[in-house]
Amino acid sequence: MAETRFPAERTAATWRWEVSQDPREVHALLCACDAHQAAASGTPAPRRRPETTERRVRSGAVRLLRHGPHPAGMFTLTWDPPFTVDEGVFPRAERPIHLSRLAVAPEWLDDGSLVGLRCLRHAIEEAERAGADVLRSEANPDLTDTRSLLDVLGFRQYGPTLGDGGGSRRAHLQKTLRAAAPAAGREG
Repeated sequence: MAETRFPAERTAATWRWEVSQDPREVHALLCACDAHQAAASGTPAPRRRPETTERRVRSGAVRLLRHGPHPAGMFTLTWDPPFTVDEGVFPRAERPIHLSRLAVAPEWLDDGSLVGLRCLRHAIEEAERAGADVLRSEANPDLTDTRSLLDVLGFRQYGPTLGDGGGSRRAHLQKTLRAAAPAAGREG
């Protein structure tokens, strides 16, 4: 089995999580990841709106993983659903939180790195810390590596795989989290 080696600059830098403050930086990361994934999978890249990115960053919903000074990965967590779906496809939940805009810098997608896994693990931790009982997401099933990773981490599809007629497909997934902590002022 071949050993994976990374350039010294990439291994010597530190990893750190932060709440993003720069909408342009995360929008560029998101679009770069989308373009890379579209080219690799032969599916269309989603159309991203900079104003949505701006709103999500300003609300503090975007978590960014840095490797040294460079963005390596990101995701968004929101209480309001960022995608359109009949919530009835999901089992009942008290405090669902939503994962969206998972993105990994293209240079970390082709080398077998664990950046995507790090992003998903951190999203799960943040969702649990926020008191959510489930984590919901919309994913393109044609991005097979991403979908496999979500499956391994315990996400389960609810409802059918949907298509928009333009070659883009989506599946709605949910992961049950540890029991949510009671909200302040509630007995439980």
